Parts: sequence; structure tokens; C-alpha cells
Amino acid sequence: MKEYKILGSGREVSKLKMKELEILKTEMQNFEGEIANLWNEGKIPYYVHLSGGNEEQLIEIFKGIKTQDYKFSTHRSHYHYLLSGGSPEKLEKMILEGRSMHIIDNSLSFISTAIVAGGPGMATGVALALKKKKNDKHVWCFVGDGAEDEGHFYEAVRYVDGHNLPCTFIIEDNNRSVETPKSERYGSSEIQWPSCVKRYHYTPSTPHAGTGKFVNFSGTKLCSTM
Repeated sequence: MKEYKILGSGREVSKLKMKELEILKTEMQNFEGEIANLWNEGKIPYYVHLSGGNEEQLIEIFKGIKTQDYKFSTHRSHYHYLLSGGSPEKLEKMILEGRSMHIIDNSLSFISTAIVAGGPGMATGVALALKKKKNDKHVWCFVGDGAEDEGHFYEAVRYVDGHNLPCTFIIEDNNRSVETPKSERYGSSEIQWPSCVKRYHYTPSTPHAGTGKFVNFSGTKLCSTM
């Protein structure tokens, strides 16, 4: 693995200077490039959802996220974990073990789930506990626009909004649920969510899963921890 200057340093994004932010973006892209190469070489015989095309938007969002805050991610969690201060080496190890969609690091209050809209309910429960304990930490829950279609998301948003809980939902809108665009799912309809929901749009630089190349995984051993 390449050596990284910013990734894994433990520094919050908000404390980085302009030049360091540029290095951070490049290092994020380089890391995913390494994972893509490992996939293409048949060394990751598990489902992998690569990030790409949303580096600048995420860096801007993470300027407002503190290390001690709770972060709930999705099946596409690599960038979220790295920007939370996660170690690139530790992340690569988890990916090679087949845990790309299930990245959990208690030291960073970070959890990801592959269940569509599986994070909002958990995030809401943590936010409720924080409010009851009068804790000043915040909860950040990332979802895709596919999860936005789910009733679990609606219920969580309504509860957070109605009880004024310390939770922000981030819709990462790449206009696809697997490979189906929003226009085919619900036409031109758009829901105006309350202020606890933020959205950003981006064009993904990778397919829904994998790299789009045919890979022969025959002969690749599965991890013994699976």
C-alpha cells in the first residue's frame, strides 16, 4: 500500500489547510484506485462498492463533522470511513476480509450497513439517547437516493424532526438505485424534506459495484474469518 500524508493522520477535516485538502482529495482517489486494482486482479472475491466523483462534496460536509460525532454509513462507505479519520491500512484489511459493506470502528463511532435504509433507524435511536443524556455529540447518517424511497427513512426523518434530535441525514444523490434512475422510479416527484435532511448531487465515476470489468475469481481463497 502507498504511504499517505493526510489519510489516517487522525486530523479532523476542518483543521486542514487548503493545500492539505487538495492532498486529501488525491489520497482518497488513490486509495480507491488501489482497491479497484485489487478487485481487477481477482484478489477481493467479495462485493465491493467503490466511491468516486463525490470527493469535494464529502470533504466540505466533513468540515462540520467532529471526530467524536457518530457516523452511520452505507454499503458505499470507504470515503466516509477515511474522512472520519480511519486508517487506510485497517480499511484495506477489512475490505480484503469481505467487510467492505460492513465497516465498523467503535473508536471512531463509525458503523456502516449494507441494508438499504438500515442506518436511519439506528441513527435516530442514538440521537434520542444523546438528547436524553444531554450529550453535545451529533449524529450524521448517510443514505443514497435509493434509501430515500424507503419507509424506514421517512419514519426516521419524521421522528428526528418532530423531537428535534441531534441528527442530520445526508442524501448522496447519484440518481440511481443500483442502476435505475429516479425518473423511472417515481417520475418527476420530489419530496421537500425538513431541515434535518441535506442533499448533494454527484455523478459517480464507478459502476454500482465492482469496476465494470470481467474478473476471474476462480482460485481466490475466501477469508477464513467469513
